[in-house]
Amino acid sequence: MDDAIEPTVDAGPHVLVVEDDRELSRLLGELLTDEGYQVDLALDGQRGLHLALTRPPDVLVVDRGLPAIEGVELVRRLRRQGVSVPVLILTARGTVRDRIEGLDAGAEDYLVKPFDVDELLARLRSLLRRHSEDADELPIGAGRLLVAQRCVLSPDRERVDLSQRECALLEVLARRPGRVFSREELLERVFEDADTPGSVDTYVYYLRRKLGREAVRTVRGTGYQIGTT
Repeated sequence: MDDAIEPTVDAGPHVLVVEDDRELSRLLGELLTDEGYQVDLALDGQRGLHLALTRPPDVLVVDRGLPAIEGVELVRRLRRQGVSVPVLILTARGTVRDRIEGLDAGAEDYLVKPFDVDELLARLRSLLRRHSEDADELPIGAGRLLVAQRCVLSPDRERVDLSQRECALLEVLARRPGRVFSREELLERVFEDADTPGSVDTYVYYLRRKLGREAVRTVRGTGYQIGTT
């Protein structure tokens, strides 16, 4: 069994910011990085589309007035490609009609410039929280857990199949990436017919054997949390 580690902060959610104002893009990148996010930046809609399709984020922040591909059109194209991650649109245009157009295109939220930084961060947290509760595809480090298919896809699309219990255990951890679960909690949520917390340890071992030792982290004296692999 792997050595336990002290509690640490996991690699944060991955956010893609598509904003053509270079100064604002830089400031958002620094702000979100300081808040623990993994950040990708794109200065036009074409680059944003490419990054969203090749390095899927957990949440997108998209400016409305983009070169190459306009922000609302970018959202439409992503939805047609099956990208379901939540989208927050930033815009200097705040009319009801503009908001309706953005929401109808597939965005979940809309924030008018100039905006308050704390409100932006709160909206991102809310989007991530709501999405993680319902999503069928969850981030596992740089890969993705496909819940319905019971497998993990690596960034290069290599597939690792999971048993029903392996998938259920990984799903519980992945839906609350910042939380540490005790063995007793995991036993109740995943192993209803098991007698001892040792069943949890066994399946953690199975997941690490398939996905790498950092797939699930041991937090000394507390339990387990999702890892970074």
